Amino acid sequence: MKHVTAPELAEWLADPSRPRPVLLDVREGWECETCKIDGSTLIPMNTVPARLQELDDDAEIVCICHHGARSAAVATFLERNGFTDVTNLTGGIHAWAMQVDSTMPKY
Repeated sequence: MKHVTAPELAEWLADPSRPRPVLLDVREGWECETCKIDGSTLIPMNTVPARLQELDDDAEIVCICHHGARSAAVATFLERNGFTDVTNLTGGIHAWAMQVDSTMPKY
C-alpha cells in the first residue's frame, strides 16, 4: 500500500492534470457529519466487505479515517481483494484538519 500525507493529497486534488482519486472515507456516519473532505464517498469500515462491488478495482483509491489506522486496514483488505492502486491518508482526517484546512472541525 502507498501512503500520502494530507498536504500531498491536497496538491493531488488541486492538480487538474492528475485524475481525481476515489476518496474512500471508512469512518462512521456521525464522524462524516462532523467533518469530511469534499467529494469523499462514505463506506464505513465494517460495511466494506459487503460493498466491494461499489468500488472500481481499477480506480485510484485513497482510504481515509480519523487518524489513519482503520483506513490502513481497509487499504490492506482492498489490496488482498484485487485492488491495485490503493493509498492510505497518513494521519487521516485529523491531519487534513491540522495541515490543510484549519477551519475543519476536529474531534
